[in-house]
Amino acid sequence: MIKLKNVSKVYKNNHIALSNVSISINKGEFVFVVGPSGAGKSTFIKLLMKEIEPTSGEVNVNGINVEKLKRKEVPYYRRNIGVVFQDFRLLADKTVFENVAFAMQIIETSSKDIKKRVPQVLALVRLSNKGNQYPSQLSGGEQQRVVLARALVNNPKLLICDEPTGNLDPDTSWGIMELLDDINKGGTTIVMATHAKDLVDRMKKRVIAIEKGVVVRDQQRGVYGYED
Repeated sequence: MIKLKNVSKVYKNNHIALSNVSISINKGEFVFVVGPSGAGKSTFIKLLMKEIEPTSGEVNVNGINVEKLKRKEVPYYRRNIGVVFQDFRLLADKTVFENVAFAMQIIETSSKDIKKRVPQVLALVRLSNKGNQYPSQLSGGEQQRVVLARALVNNPKLLICDEPTGNLDPDTSWGIMELLDDINKGGTTIVMATHAKDLVDRMKKRVIAIEKGVVVRDQQRGVYGYED
């Protein structure tokens, strides 16, 4: 699903964000990417999204060499990737249903298919009764579930989560993690960058630790910190 081969990224100020990183993530895996601020986690995610280009090395996602994509091909490539951020980025003047539907309208899905699919994905994130409400009427956890629904509505093969629980209380955060686990069990590959040590330790998934642009640990059923 994801293969980084000898990837380095050096920004214009000569800051080395990633240095000769090689990572392989299989279809259907749930992987945490951890490390201190500035370690290179965000750069890793931006490379997967083709928001930036590697200085050297090769990035492959779902069999596609991302660097070789033409500009006009990028929107189609991104249709297979769902993204969940720490800040919800919901449209305040649209209902829950309309926020989720908007992701389908962008790719010109028919109204008939939208009316069928949106209730399905709202049920998946346990928001069937919230479709007519606006973001301001929802709790933080509910808003993040809407973001998840929006990310999933086009059936992406890969779900990228960048600090999705950063603005949530511990109980709500765990509810989001249980939901992500269910989504992963349905076959969606999940890559989640996080500082949430307790959640990582509790989930017991694969952990890739990055420090100063280098992968320092890649551990199945790992923990956030280092083991003795």
